[in-house]
Amino acid sequence: MTLSWLQIMRLGLVQMALGAIVVLTTSTLNRLMVVELALPAVLPGALVALHYGIQITRPQWGYKSDTGGKRTRWIIGGMAILALGGLSAALGVVLMEMQATLGLVVSILAYAAIGVGVGASGTSLLALLATATAPERRPAAATITWLMMIFGIAMTAGVSGQFLDPYTPLRLMEVVGVVILGAFVLTCLAVRGIERRVVARPEGPSAPFLEGLREVWAERKARMFTLFVFLSMTAYFMQELILEPYSGLVFGFTPGQSTTLSGAQNGGVFLGMVVVGVAGTALRLFTLKTWVVVGCIGSAAALIGVSMLGQIGPSAPLLPAVIGLGFFNGMFAVAAIGSMMALAGQGRDAREGTRMGLWGAAQAIAAGFGGLTGAALVDVARLMMDDASAFGTVFSIEAVLYLASALMALRVMEGRISMSPGSRATVPGE
Repeated sequence: MTLSWLQIMRLGLVQMALGAIVVLTTSTLNRLMVVELALPAVLPGALVALHYGIQITRPQWGYKSDTGGKRTRWIIGGMAILALGGLSAALGVVLMEMQATLGLVVSILAYAAIGVGVGASGTSLLALLATATAPERRPAAATITWLMMIFGIAMTAGVSGQFLDPYTPLRLMEVVGVVILGAFVLTCLAVRGIERRVVARPEGPSAPFLEGLREVWAERKARMFTLFVFLSMTAYFMQELILEPYSGLVFGFTPGQSTTLSGAQNGGVFLGMVVVGVAGTALRLFTLKTWVVVGCIGSAAALIGVSMLGQIGPSAPLLPAVIGLGFFNGMFAVAAIGSMMALAGQGRDAREGTRMGLWGAAQAIAAGFGGLTGAALVDVARLMMDDASAFGTVFSIEAVLYLASALMALRVMEGRISMSPGSRATVPGE
């Protein structure tokens, strides 16, 4: 038997737990380092890039899922490492206020652990979904699990933001500790017994890892989609490390308010995903290519708007603009994820995990590169112009990358890849 809808929802809870921990390390801790500790934005950018860089191992985790092994063990073990890394990252920020060098060492180790944890748990979870989900349910399963992840991110950012004000180091450790404990317990309960009750698709041959990876890279559509993922995700993540500092430095937001702003943005992402999920899957309106292009163009327009608001100052309506940015981000993201799940089962048999790992690695590298580049550009721009103009310049560059991604999607995603259940994805060269 394959995964039921209830079991897919349960696995979505793991994605929700992953998002809940990661959002604290990539948004809240980032803002505290830049604003409260007055550190250069490139420092948290480098730490986040480290955790993404380590996720280059994702293809190997996916390969392990293809060739056998208990995925539940990797999911829970990875989550345990992620939880330890998240708690240590918060401790690192606290230590930076007293002993900068010690805090930095702890932070480096913590973000490395976060990268290992996300790679092991997240990739193993996606491999289980890709191999144990009926083909006609894969696009919908992708939508459900990512919606739950975004919900976890938005809920965590919004609720934790309320408890962080007024900020103290002790309050930070308490909030992070509660989130991490809840996420780990939820993961253990969510995956319990699922793997024993489903029959996944046949295991792949036990060929060497590099040989399996070369076989997947030789597939034209897998290779071209990898390049698209890298470009589009670079645009997607460029604002991740600078939006909260932007709200604090230009609009005067408190730590709690900027964390809540991040939650509102992810609430917009959630809404965008719902719209595409309902319109694309239930109503069968348009193709995934259309949703990707509209999402990219809308994200570019929203970024220009966010940039222009900086010239107005604290009285400008930043919150609605950020929600709009999140909405178009979600529209683009869920369409790209739907394509990923649909294409994972095409090409050489029993390579779903390796393909998902390859695309996951491209996404992780782009996330680290985009986040670090955005933070570094802001630091350089602030040396030459005021804060509002510096951040606005970087947001404008990100908008250009989104437009380039839309153009690439028109080329790479030719052919009709539908979100409707039961459809079979087709792309050029098939």
